[in-house]
Amino acid sequence: MYKSMKSQYFNAEHQLFRESLRQFFDKEVAPYANEWEEKRQIPKDIMLKMGKQGYLGLNFPEQYGGSNADLWYSVVFLEELARTGLAGFSTMVSVHQFMAINHIFKAGSAALKEKYLVPAIRGEKLAALGISEPAAGSDVSALLTKAERQGDSYLINGSKTFISNGTYGDFITLACKTSDTALSLIVVDLDAEGVSRTKLKKMGWHSSDTAEISFDNVKVPLTNLIGKEGMGFYYLMESLQLERLVAAIMAVIGATHTLDLTVKYLHERETFGKTLAKYQVIRHTLADLFTEVEMAKQMVYNTCWLFTQGETVVKECSMAKLYTSELANKVADKCLQYFGGYGYMEDFPICRIYRDVRVGTIAGGASEIMREIIAKIAIDGVSFGKVY
Repeated sequence: MYKSMKSQYFNAEHQLFRESLRQFFDKEVAPYANEWEEKRQIPKDIMLKMGKQGYLGLNFPEQYGGSNADLWYSVVFLEELARTGLAGFSTMVSVHQFMAINHIFKAGSAALKEKYLVPAIRGEKLAALGISEPAAGSDVSALLTKAERQGDSYLINGSKTFISNGTYGDFITLACKTSDTALSLIVVDLDAEGVSRTKLKKMGWHSSDTAEISFDNVKVPLTNLIGKEGMGFYYLMESLQLERLVAAIMAVIGATHTLDLTVKYLHERETFGKTLAKYQVIRHTLADLFTEVEMAKQMVYNTCWLFTQGETVVKECSMAKLYTSELANKVADKCLQYFGGYGYMEDFPICRIYRDVRVGTIAGGASEIMREIIAKIAIDGVSFGKVY
Protein backbone atom coordinates (compact mmCIF):
# COMPACT_ATOMS: atom_id res chain seq x y z
CA MET A 1 0.00 0.00 0.00
CA TYR A 2 1.23 3.47 -0.93
CA LYS A 3 2.21 5.49 2.16
CA SER A 4 1.66 9.21 1.98
CA MET A 5 4.02 11.78 3.45
CA LYS A 6 4.04 12.42 7.18
CA SER A 7 1.89 15.37 8.09
CA GLN A 8 2.40 18.07 10.68
CA TYR A 9 -1.34 18.22 11.25
CA PHE A 10 -1.73 14.87 13.01
CA ASN A 11 -0.31 13.79 16.37
CA ALA A 12 -0.01 10.42 18.14
CA GLU A 13 -3.58 10.63 19.50
CA HIS A 14 -4.94 11.18 15.99
CA GLN A 15 -3.03 8.12 14.81
CA LEU A 16 -4.40 5.96 17.63
CA PHE A 17 -7.88 7.15 16.76
CA ARG A 18 -7.27 6.25 13.10
CA GLU A 19 -6.19 2.73 14.02
CA SER A 20 -9.21 2.07 16.24
CA LEU A 21 -11.54 3.57 13.65
CA ARG A 22 -10.09 1.42 10.89
CA GLN A 23 -10.57 -1.68 13.03
CA PHE A 24 -14.20 -0.69 13.59
CA PHE A 25 -14.88 -0.23 9.86
CA ASP A 26 -13.05 -3.46 9.01
CA LYS A 27 -15.31 -5.33 11.42
CA GLU A 28 -18.64 -3.54 11.11
CA VAL A 29 -18.70 -2.28 7.51
CA ALA A 30 -16.34 -4.09 5.13
CA PRO A 31 -17.90 -7.58 5.53
CA TYR A 32 -21.34 -6.23 4.64
CA ALA A 33 -20.48 -3.87 1.80
CA ASN A 34 -21.66 -6.12 -1.03
CA GLU A 35 -24.82 -7.10 0.86
CA TRP A 36 -25.75 -3.47 1.48
CA GLU A 37 -25.10 -2.61 -2.16
CA GLU A 38 -27.29 -5.45 -3.43
CA LYS A 39 -30.11 -4.67 -1.01
CA ARG A 40 -29.70 -0.94 -1.72
CA GLN A 41 -30.13 -0.23 1.96
CA ILE A 42 -27.87 0.18 4.98
CA PRO A 43 -29.24 -1.09 8.32
CA LYS A 44 -29.71 1.87 10.65
CA ASP A 45 -28.19 -0.07 13.54
CA ILE A 46 -24.73 0.78 12.15
CA MET A 47 -25.48 4.37 13.18
CA LEU A 48 -26.28 3.20 16.72
CA LYS A 49 -22.97 1.35 16.85
CA MET A 50 -21.13 4.44 15.64
CA GLY A 51 -23.02 6.59 18.12
CA LYS A 52 -21.98 4.36 21.01
CA GLN A 53 -18.35 4.75 19.94
CA GLY A 54 -18.72 8.53 19.91
CA TYR A 55 -17.97 8.78 16.20
CA LEU A 56 -21.06 10.86 15.34
CA GLY A 57 -20.29 13.57 17.87
CA LEU A 58 -16.66 14.37 17.12
CA ASN A 59 -17.42 17.93 16.06
CA PHE A 60 -20.02 18.71 18.73
CA PRO A 61 -19.72 19.81 22.40
CA GLU A 62 -19.91 17.36 25.28
CA GLN A 63 -23.18 18.84 26.54
CA TYR A 64 -24.93 17.29 23.52
CA GLY A 65 -23.15 13.97 23.76
CA GLY A 66 -20.22 14.93 21.55
CA SER A 67 -16.51 14.97 22.31
CA ASN A 68 -15.62 18.48 21.12
CA ALA A 69 -12.57 17.07 19.34
CA ASP A 70 -10.44 19.25 17.10
CA LEU A 71 -11.12 19.27 13.35
CA TRP A 72 -8.30 16.83 12.64
CA TYR A 73 -10.22 14.04 14.36
CA SER A 74 -13.04 14.71 11.88
CA VAL A 75 -10.52 14.67 9.03
CA VAL A 76 -9.26 11.27 10.20
CA PHE A 77 -12.84 10.07 10.52
CA LEU A 78 -13.73 11.18 6.98
CA GLU A 79 -10.54 9.70 5.54
CA GLU A 80 -11.22 6.30 7.08
CA LEU A 81 -14.84 6.56 6.00
CA ALA A 82 -13.69 7.08 2.40
CA ARG A 83 -11.12 4.31 2.69
CA THR A 84 -13.92 1.76 3.15
CA GLY A 85 -14.52 2.14 -0.57
CA LEU A 86 -18.27 2.21 0.06
CA ALA A 87 -19.38 5.64 -1.12
CA GLY A 88 -23.03 5.02 -0.27
CA PHE A 89 -22.15 4.45 3.37
CA SER A 90 -19.83 7.47 3.39
CA THR A 91 -22.64 9.61 2.02
CA MET A 92 -25.15 8.41 4.59
CA VAL A 93 -22.83 9.24 7.49
CA SER A 94 -21.31 12.49 6.23
CA VAL A 95 -24.65 14.05 5.23
CA HIS A 96 -26.08 13.15 8.64
CA GLN A 97 -23.18 14.39 10.73
CA PHE A 98 -21.58 17.28 8.87
CA MET A 99 -24.49 18.74 6.92
CA ALA A 100 -28.00 18.02 8.22
CA ILE A 101 -27.51 18.39 11.98
CA ASN A 102 -24.78 21.01 11.79
CA HIS A 103 -27.40 23.73 11.23
CA ILE A 104 -29.32 22.65 14.32
CA PHE A 105 -26.15 22.91 16.37
CA LYS A 106 -25.14 26.27 14.91
CA ALA A 107 -28.45 28.11 15.14
CA GLY A 108 -31.13 25.84 16.58
CA SER A 109 -32.90 26.48 19.87
CA ALA A 110 -32.13 24.51 23.02
CA ALA A 111 -35.36 22.55 22.48
CA LEU A 112 -34.41 21.62 18.91
CA LYS A 113 -30.97 20.50 20.03
CA GLU A 114 -32.46 18.30 22.72
CA LYS A 115 -35.08 16.78 20.42
CA TYR A 116 -32.98 16.27 17.29
CA LEU A 117 -29.26 16.94 17.77
CA VAL A 118 -28.75 14.77 20.86
CA PRO A 119 -30.42 11.61 19.47
CA ALA A 120 -28.70 12.18 16.11
CA ILE A 121 -25.30 12.18 17.84
CA ARG A 122 -26.28 8.95 19.61
CA GLY A 123 -27.23 7.44 16.26
CA GLU A 124 -30.86 7.02 17.31
CA LYS A 125 -32.22 9.33 14.61
CA LEU A 126 -31.01 9.62 11.02
CA ALA A 127 -30.97 13.10 9.48
CA ALA A 128 -31.34 14.40 5.94
CA LEU A 129 -30.75 17.82 4.39
CA GLY A 130 -33.39 19.08 1.97
CA ILE A 131 -32.24 21.68 -0.53
CA SER A 132 -32.48 20.48 -4.15
CA GLU A 133 -35.82 20.49 -5.94
CA PRO A 134 -36.97 19.12 -9.30
CA ALA A 135 -36.66 22.59 -10.83
CA ALA A 136 -33.90 24.08 -8.64
CA GLY A 137 -30.54 22.64 -7.70
CA SER A 138 -27.50 24.89 -7.54
CA ASP A 139 -29.69 28.01 -7.71
CA VAL A 140 -30.86 27.99 -4.09
CA SER A 141 -32.66 31.32 -4.54
CA ALA A 142 -35.03 29.62 -7.02
CA LEU A 143 -36.42 27.10 -4.51
CA LEU A 144 -40.23 26.82 -4.57
CA THR A 145 -41.10 24.83 -1.43
CA LYS A 146 -43.08 27.15 0.85
CA ALA A 147 -43.76 27.35 4.58
CA GLU A 148 -46.70 29.60 5.41
CA ARG A 149 -47.53 30.69 8.95
CA GLN A 150 -50.87 29.50 10.30
CA GLY A 151 -51.27 30.32 13.95
CA ASP A 152 -48.50 28.63 15.90
CA SER A 153 -47.48 26.41 12.96
CA TYR A 154 -45.99 26.42 9.49
CA LEU A 155 -47.91 24.77 6.66
CA ILE A 156 -45.36 23.34 4.23
CA ASN A 157 -46.00 22.53 0.58
CA GLY A 158 -43.55 21.57 -2.15
CA SER A 159 -41.08 18.87 -3.06
CA LYS A 160 -37.41 18.01 -2.78
CA THR A 161 -35.30 15.61 -4.81
CA PHE A 162 -31.90 13.89 -4.69
CA ILE A 163 -32.19 13.82 -0.88
CA SER A 164 -29.65 11.51 0.77
CA ASN A 165 -31.14 9.66 3.77
CA GLY A 166 -34.53 10.81 2.53
CA THR A 167 -36.14 7.37 2.34
CA TYR A 168 -35.18 5.92 5.70
CA GLY A 169 -34.29 9.10 7.59
CA ASP A 170 -36.17 10.30 10.66
CA PHE A 171 -36.09 14.05 10.11
CA ILE A 172 -34.95 16.60 7.56
CA THR A 173 -33.42 20.06 7.81
CA LEU A 174 -35.59 21.66 5.15
CA ALA A 175 -34.88 24.77 3.10
CA CYS A 176 -38.12 26.53 2.20
CA LYS A 177 -39.52 29.96 1.39
CA THR A 178 -41.17 31.73 4.32
CA SER A 179 -41.93 34.71 2.08
CA ASP A 180 -41.59 35.49 -1.62
CA THR A 181 -37.94 36.44 -1.17
CA ALA A 182 -36.80 34.93 2.13
CA LEU A 183 -35.51 31.40 2.67
CA SER A 184 -35.61 29.68 6.06
CA LEU A 185 -34.50 26.37 7.55
CA ILE A 186 -37.10 24.26 9.35
CA VAL A 187 -36.82 20.81 10.94
CA VAL A 188 -39.52 18.42 9.70
CA ASP A 189 -40.21 14.91 10.97
CA LEU A 190 -40.27 12.60 7.95
CA ASP A 191 -43.10 10.51 9.39
CA ALA A 192 -45.35 13.58 9.67
CA GLU A 193 -48.77 13.55 8.03
CA GLY A 194 -48.55 14.86 4.46
CA VAL A 195 -44.95 13.72 3.86
CA SER A 196 -44.51 11.15 1.08
CA ARG A 197 -41.21 9.63 -0.04
CA THR A 198 -40.16 7.92 -3.24
CA LYS A 199 -36.85 6.07 -3.38
CA LEU A 200 -34.80 6.94 -6.47
CA LYS A 201 -32.75 4.51 -8.56
CA LYS A 202 -29.21 5.75 -9.17
CA MET A 203 -26.16 4.94 -11.27
CA GLY A 204 -24.04 4.59 -8.15
CA TRP A 205 -24.16 4.96 -4.38
CA HIS A 206 -26.50 1.97 -4.40
CA SER A 207 -26.37 1.35 -0.66
CA SER A 208 -27.22 4.98 0.09
CA ASP A 209 -30.92 5.79 -0.06
CA THR A 210 -31.81 8.83 -2.11
CA ALA A 211 -35.37 10.12 -2.26
CA GLU A 212 -37.80 12.51 -3.80
CA ILE A 213 -39.93 13.91 -0.98
CA SER A 214 -43.29 15.66 -1.30
CA PHE A 215 -44.84 17.90 1.34
CA ASP A 216 -48.62 18.28 1.16
CA ASN A 217 -49.94 20.65 3.82
CA VAL A 218 -47.43 19.36 6.35
CA LYS A 219 -48.01 21.04 9.70
CA VAL A 220 -44.86 21.91 11.65
CA PRO A 221 -44.57 23.94 14.89
CA LEU A 222 -43.09 27.42 14.54
CA THR A 223 -40.55 26.33 17.14
CA ASN A 224 -38.99 24.00 14.54
CA LEU A 225 -37.50 27.05 12.80
CA ILE A 226 -33.70 26.97 12.87
CA GLY A 227 -32.23 30.34 13.80
CA LYS A 228 -33.93 33.42 12.40
CA GLU A 229 -36.67 33.42 9.79
CA GLY A 230 -35.39 34.57 6.42
CA MET A 231 -31.76 33.70 7.15
CA GLY A 232 -31.77 30.24 5.57
CA PHE A 233 -29.97 31.27 2.39
CA TYR A 234 -27.11 32.76 4.38
CA TYR A 235 -26.89 29.78 6.73
CA LEU A 236 -26.66 27.45 3.74
CA MET A 237 -24.03 29.53 1.97
CA GLU A 238 -21.76 29.55 5.00
CA SER A 239 -22.25 25.85 5.77
CA LEU A 240 -21.38 24.91 2.20
CA GLN A 241 -17.74 25.63 3.08
CA LEU A 242 -17.73 22.66 5.44
CA GLU A 243 -19.83 20.51 3.09
CA ARG A 244 -17.40 21.03 0.22
CA LEU A 245 -14.39 20.53 2.46
CA VAL A 246 -15.90 17.22 3.61
CA ALA A 247 -16.40 16.21 -0.04
CA ALA A 248 -12.79 17.12 -0.87
CA ILE A 249 -11.36 15.14 2.06
CA MET A 250 -13.27 12.02 1.03
CA ALA A 251 -12.55 12.47 -2.68
CA VAL A 252 -8.77 12.62 -2.27
CA ILE A 253 -8.66 9.60 0.05
CA GLY A 254 -11.08 7.78 -2.22
CA ALA A 255 -8.61 8.33 -5.05
CA THR A 256 -5.80 7.02 -2.84
CA HIS A 257 -7.85 3.90 -2.09
CA THR A 258 -8.42 3.39 -5.83
CA LEU A 259 -4.68 3.61 -6.49
CA ASP A 260 -3.97 1.12 -3.69
CA LEU A 261 -6.39 -1.41 -5.19
CA THR A 262 -4.88 -0.90 -8.62
CA VAL A 263 -1.27 -1.34 -7.50
CA LYS A 264 -2.23 -4.58 -5.74
CA TYR A 265 -3.86 -5.89 -8.92
CA LEU A 266 -0.93 -4.82 -11.11
CA HIS A 267 1.41 -6.96 -9.03
CA GLU A 268 -0.90 -9.95 -9.33
CA ARG A 269 -1.86 -9.81 -13.01
CA GLU A 270 0.62 -11.18 -15.58
CA THR A 271 0.71 -10.72 -19.34
CA PHE A 272 3.43 -11.82 -21.75
CA GLY A 273 5.49 -13.25 -18.92
CA LYS A 274 5.58 -10.28 -16.57
CA THR A 275 3.26 -8.48 -14.19
CA LEU A 276 1.43 -5.35 -15.30
CA ALA A 277 3.40 -3.46 -12.65
CA LYS A 278 6.51 -3.83 -14.83
CA TYR A 279 5.15 -2.01 -17.88
CA GLN A 280 6.63 1.47 -18.12
CA VAL A 281 3.58 3.12 -19.64
CA ILE A 282 1.47 1.98 -16.67
CA ARG A 283 4.14 2.81 -14.08
CA HIS A 284 4.58 6.35 -15.37
CA THR A 285 0.84 6.99 -15.59
CA LEU A 286 0.44 5.90 -11.97
CA ALA A 287 3.46 7.96 -10.95
CA ASP A 288 1.67 11.04 -12.30
CA LEU A 289 -1.56 10.11 -10.54
CA PHE A 290 0.19 9.53 -7.21
CA THR A 291 1.81 12.94 -7.56
CA GLU A 292 -1.45 14.70 -8.34
CA VAL A 293 -3.26 12.99 -5.46
CA GLU A 294 -0.52 13.93 -3.00
CA MET A 295 -0.61 17.54 -4.16
CA ALA A 296 -4.40 17.56 -3.80
CA LYS A 297 -4.14 16.14 -0.29
CA GLN A 298 -1.77 18.89 0.82
CA MET A 299 -4.12 21.51 -0.59
CA VAL A 300 -7.02 19.96 1.31
CA TYR A 301 -5.01 19.82 4.54
CA ASN A 302 -4.01 23.46 4.19
CA THR A 303 -7.64 24.42 3.64
CA CYS A 304 -8.58 22.45 6.78
CA TRP A 305 -5.92 24.34 8.70
CA LEU A 306 -7.25 27.69 7.49
CA PHE A 307 -10.73 26.55 8.55
CA THR A 308 -9.44 25.80 12.07
CA GLN A 309 -8.02 29.32 12.21
CA GLY A 310 -11.47 30.80 11.69
CA GLU A 311 -10.74 32.00 8.17
CA THR A 312 -13.52 32.36 5.60
CA VAL A 313 -12.40 29.79 3.06
CA VAL A 314 -15.10 29.92 0.39
CA LYS A 315 -12.50 30.15 -2.39
CA GLU A 316 -10.22 27.45 -0.98
CA CYS A 317 -13.08 25.01 -0.27
CA SER A 318 -14.47 25.57 -3.75
CA MET A 319 -11.04 24.97 -5.29
CA ALA A 320 -10.50 21.85 -3.19
CA LYS A 321 -13.90 20.41 -4.04
CA LEU A 322 -13.49 21.19 -7.74
CA TYR A 323 -10.00 19.75 -8.08
CA THR A 324 -10.40 16.64 -5.94
CA SER A 325 -13.73 15.55 -7.42
CA GLU A 326 -12.40 15.95 -10.96
CA LEU A 327 -9.20 14.13 -9.97
CA ALA A 328 -11.09 11.24 -8.33
CA ASN A 329 -12.95 10.72 -11.62
CA LYS A 330 -9.70 10.79 -13.55
CA VAL A 331 -8.05 8.27 -11.23
CA ALA A 332 -11.01 5.87 -11.40
CA ASP A 333 -11.11 6.07 -15.19
CA LYS A 334 -7.38 5.49 -15.65
CA CYS A 335 -7.21 2.69 -13.09
CA LEU A 336 -10.24 0.78 -14.39
CA GLN A 337 -8.47 0.52 -17.76
CA TYR A 338 -5.68 -1.55 -16.20
CA PHE A 339 -8.15 -4.11 -14.90
CA GLY A 340 -9.22 -4.84 -18.46
CA GLY A 341 -12.48 -6.76 -18.74
CA TYR A 342 -12.44 -7.47 -15.01
CA GLY A 343 -12.84 -3.76 -14.36
CA TYR A 344 -16.27 -3.98 -15.95
CA MET A 345 -17.40 -6.77 -13.64
CA GLU A 346 -19.41 -6.08 -10.48
CA ASP A 347 -17.29 -8.61 -8.56
CA PHE A 348 -14.35 -6.18 -8.69
CA PRO A 349 -14.47 -3.11 -6.38
CA ILE A 350 -13.06 -0.88 -9.14
CA CYS A 351 -16.37 -1.27 -10.98
CA ARG A 352 -18.33 0.12 -8.04
CA ILE A 353 -15.76 2.87 -7.52
CA TYR A 354 -16.07 3.93 -11.16
CA ARG A 355 -19.84 4.41 -11.02
CA ASP A 356 -19.82 5.84 -7.49
CA VAL A 357 -17.20 8.50 -8.14
CA ARG A 358 -18.99 10.06 -11.10
CA VAL A 359 -21.46 12.04 -9.02
CA GLY A 360 -18.63 13.76 -7.14
CA THR A 361 -18.46 16.56 -9.70
CA ILE A 362 -22.21 17.15 -9.28
CA ALA A 363 -23.19 16.60 -5.63
CA GLY A 364 -22.55 19.42 -3.18
CA GLY A 365 -22.14 21.91 -6.01
CA ALA A 366 -21.35 21.09 -9.62
CA SER A 367 -17.87 21.76 -10.99
CA GLU A 368 -19.29 24.54 -13.12
CA ILE A 369 -20.67 26.27 -10.01
CA MET A 370 -17.32 25.84 -8.24
CA ARG A 371 -15.56 27.52 -11.15
CA GLU A 372 -17.99 30.43 -11.11
CA ILE A 373 -17.54 30.94 -7.34
CA ILE A 374 -13.76 30.89 -7.74
CA ALA A 375 -13.99 33.32 -10.66
CA LYS A 376 -16.20 35.74 -8.69
CA ILE A 377 -13.66 35.84 -5.87
CA ALA A 378 -10.45 35.81 -7.91
CA ILE A 379 -11.58 37.98 -10.83
CA ASP A 380 -14.48 40.11 -9.60
CA GLY A 381 -13.18 40.67 -6.09
CA VAL A 382 -16.31 39.34 -4.37
CA SER A 383 -15.86 38.60 -0.65
CA PHE A 384 -17.86 36.55 1.83
CA GLY A 385 -18.35 37.18 5.53
CA LYS A 386 -19.50 35.03 8.44
CA VAL A 387 -23.19 34.59 9.23
CA TYR A 388 -23.49 32.32 12.28
